[in-house]
Amino acid sequence: MSILSINKLRRLSLGFPMLDDVFTGFEPGDFVVIRGNAASFMSSVLSVRAQLPIECGGLDSSTVFVDGGNSFSPYEVAEIARDYGLACKTALDKVYVSRAFTAYQLSSLVLDKVCPVLRKKRARLLIVSDVASLFLDRDMPKMEGRDLFMRICSKLSEIASEKQTVVIVSYFPRSRSGQSLFFEAALFGRSNVLIKLKRNRQVVSVILEDHPCIRPFRMDFTADQQRDHARAYGGASLG
Repeated sequence: MSILSINKLRRLSLGFPMLDDVFTGFEPGDFVVIRGNAASFMSSVLSVRAQLPIECGGLDSSTVFVDGGNSFSPYEVAEIARDYGLACKTALDKVYVSRAFTAYQLSSLVLDKVCPVLRKKRARLLIVSDVASLFLDRDMPKMEGRDLFMRICSKLSEIASEKQTVVIVSYFPRSRSGQSLFFEAALFGRSNVLIKLKRNRQVVSVILEDHPCIRPFRMDFTADQQRDHARAYGGASLG
């Protein structure tokens, strides 16, 4: 079987039966933006699901995780791994985390250091969490921040297409400003898949806002419904 045909079969599904019935998941070459208040949790879920076999909706792969918002939780990842019947330590060892505490550190990681790690670890999933928050720091010069952010977006798009890697970015700015709107336009313009995950009390909304092949849709369901489905299929719950 050729590499091309293998890549067509390989998809990283979200792992929630109610969603997987209508959305098969992310393919190598996808540059995905996940936004909303459940985006951080989904990043943790996908870092574990990537380790699953291809026939189970995984990538049979480790994950490179660039943490831009200090949001990575090893306890959360361990709990999710346990839900999937994986050894917690083994699952954590397959998530290679680098934390950035300034926009310059995040830029260096994405522009210079990520590709060698992806190659060395043979990772097929790259996650960048909270990609914009460090650029919204009041001490960050406005125009320099815009230039660096656009370079990051371009690099992530390049990694997805040229390395045939699934690139997933979580995005949730803390404020609405001209700068945040600029970052949003730059990021959304480069990505080819845009999903919003919103949790409001006991209701979870999953909104596919942009996709090259699938029409936009919205699904709303209660946390109890999702937990019941997750238990039945041995996965994690958004609720």
